[in-house]
Amino acid sequence: MLFVCTGNTCRSPIAAQVLRRELAGAGLLAEVGSCGLRTEVVGAAADPRAQAVLRANGYPGEHAVRQFEPEMFGRYDLLIALDSNHSWVLRNVAPDAAAAARVRLLGSFDPAAGAGWDVPDPVGGDNSDYERTLSLVRAAMPGVLEMVRAAAAATAP
Repeated sequence: MLFVCTGNTCRSPIAAQVLRRELAGAGLLAEVGSCGLRTEVVGAAADPRAQAVLRANGYPGEHAVRQFEPEMFGRYDLLIALDSNHSWVLRNVAPDAAAAARVRLLGSFDPAAGAGWDVPDPVGGDNSDYERTLSLVRAAMPGVLEMVRAAAAATAP
């Protein structure tokens, strides 16, 4: 799974760290990555406020910014957009309809969300904006885990 946001400094790194811990706790294996559609400095660390919120909540804060490349469609089974604009961009750069169908909005995994919701960009905000990002990401994780469980069961011998 690949989480995609704008700069790969806040939302997608937070989502990736949360899912990694959830997968480990559930005994599930999956490759988890994150990237940005418009990164500024490839290899840079996550936003200091994102790192602080992650660490304050028991997650690792380490991260290296990555730029989205269309070839990533060939590497990941699912691309999870953090907002509807990211989803739109990903579907439009997908190499074919099958790849476009593997793009999902993170908020669509929240059973209480209906069609889904966007995770607002916390950049420029205060600590409460980063905490809200973490809260929204956590709300979607049970649905993401259920999808991983279903995929694992479907491929089990």
